[in-house]
Amino acid sequence: MANDSKPTIVLVHGAFAESGGWGPVVERLQGEGHTVIAAANPLRSVAYDAAQVRALVDTIDGPVVLVGHSYGGMVISKAGAGAENVTALVYVAGFAPEAGESAAALSSQFPGSSLGETLRPVPLPDGNQDMYVAQELYRGQFAADVPEETTRLMAATQRPITVAALNEPAEGLQAWASVPSFFLIAEADKNIPLAAHRFMAERAKGEVVSIEGASHAVFASQPAEVADLILRAARTGVQ
Repeated sequence: MANDSKPTIVLVHGAFAESGGWGPVVERLQGEGHTVIAAANPLRSVAYDAAQVRALVDTIDGPVVLVGHSYGGMVISKAGAGAENVTALVYVAGFAPEAGESAAALSSQFPGSSLGETLRPVPLPDGNQDMYVAQELYRGQFAADVPEETTRLMAATQRPITVAALNEPAEGLQAWASVPSFFLIAEADKNIPLAAHRFMAERAKGEVVSIEGASHAVFASQPAEVADLILRAARTGVQ
């Protein structure tokens, strides 16, 4: 399942996105000879989602670089903890929590997020709620620097996240505490405040690349820069 000479790269999308959104990044990574898996993130709960990604990682022979966008950072932080083949973590506008911190708490710790007012709930039979970004507000909130035609598709195909997942605190060891980490900070992110991004990256002592004017959907607007950072992480991880 893995390329013998280079790390396999596992991409984990966040809320209000889906695995196909990584397409332009995948093409660049494959062009450099990497095996790439854009994992389907269930977006049901941090513990459950991390267990699904960890199960995938455990089937891969050789080194793995885990990449998480947004809430996907919550997932890779847990999924990579204690995984001997995970050599690097890349947070693409992503959460890197400490135990006890949730995505919602980290977003609200600093001012600047306008996500809450754009969300639309769908009540679920179990009493939970799925949250979507209103399609008419999607581009302005999530992907302001992505072409409008693309954002219409992204808004229509977005995967919802449960309220429970957004509020579930991370538990136990987080992989960034022991695995080299890389952070791509989108400076015009309206979902996660810039101060929150900087706080998490500094705490993790990760390597940081900041992109001025980039939206939360930086994987779609700046795929070359995202791929470049992932490739740097892949090289670091095998040294």
